[in-house]
Amino acid sequence: MRIGPHEFASNLFLSPLAGYTNLPFRLVVREIGGLDWVTTDLVNARSLLERNARALQLVQTCPAEKFLAVQLFGAVPEEMRDAALVVESMGIASVDINMGCPVKKVTGIGGGSAMMTELGKTAQLVRGMVEAVKIPVTAKMRLGWDENNLTAPDLARVLEDNGVAAIFVHGRTRAQGFSGTVNLAGIRAVVDAVKKIPVIGNGDVTTPDAAKHMFDETGCAGVSIGRGAFYNPWIFRQTLDYLRTGQLPVDAGYADRVQVMRRHLDLMIEFFGEDYGCRLFRKPASWYAKRFGPAKEFKRGITAFRTRAEFETLLVSYEQWRAPFLGADGELRPQYRPGPLVASFMLDPDDPAVLRRESIPVPKGPVEVW
Repeated sequence: MRIGPHEFASNLFLSPLAGYTNLPFRLVVREIGGLDWVTTDLVNARSLLERNARALQLVQTCPAEKFLAVQLFGAVPEEMRDAALVVESMGIASVDINMGCPVKKVTGIGGGSAMMTELGKTAQLVRGMVEAVKIPVTAKMRLGWDENNLTAPDLARVLEDNGVAAIFVHGRTRAQGFSGTVNLAGIRAVVDAVKKIPVIGNGDVTTPDAAKHMFDETGCAGVSIGRGAFYNPWIFRQTLDYLRTGQLPVDAGYADRVQVMRRHLDLMIEFFGEDYGCRLFRKPASWYAKRFGPAKEFKRGITAFRTRAEFETLLVSYEQWRAPFLGADGELRPQYRPGPLVASFMLDPDDPAVLRRESIPVPKGPVEVW
């Protein structure tokens, strides 16, 4: 896989999820494997120029993040250009332009998804950024403002003509949010619209076979995974193995999940401090627990822990509570095991019970309107 001058092994990408894809989580999924290129949460260009503490925290990185893109949003060409220069000065590999956010405070100033509606202004802004920096500039978009304005192919051509090095496209419109299913034909139209640059597809990739389906149906050069990675941080390694061997991987077990949870929590504490790091970790901890099987006791406990020691006490208590659900081999009895992960395209839309059981919800927090 290549973006601009950067060549790397994996054509799988971690999508930005506002409020979740912070440095600790990015490091966790990198350490599990199968992932090279990651992107930060969206960063307000003006806030970065003003050295706002929150913006600086969002772009904080470390040597392990060799291939990192900082995602900027804004609509003032000079601010976006100057913010890109700040990103470059930090030694970061790439800058990404947010053209998909539907939040009113972003679109109201002409940023996010609004950039898909005024291609002339967008071209001018992009050209200024590309000419200002030596690092590659990429863009993340949706298919359009709504079903009546599917401008992604036209925008893709404009972006390529103005020097963008790669395009990430979520297969839904701004109006859809996360509702409905991803439109793979819409992603294919963006792939067909460009001549040379890679197009990376995104949306509803929750399993390795969903990633393969997106590759097969769209012809995209790469696949970017957001909620699927939050639900299953092993998805990048599992998907690469599946694409190479054709063998679907075994789901990570309880012991593996607890080991990764501990590592994730340690990084959260190191980065945010113990009190705030533990409070922030409550949300991802509940997502890890979705594959524990019976987890009522654990989910109740994670709403209140405030220290690393309290988390360990919670695990001990939970494992004692969980013991009656285990067989003689120490594994969950069959009737208590979580169902297999199923790709969204394999779900029966006429079976609400299947959708409730297998679909991945949108995490609580700012990403609900992402």
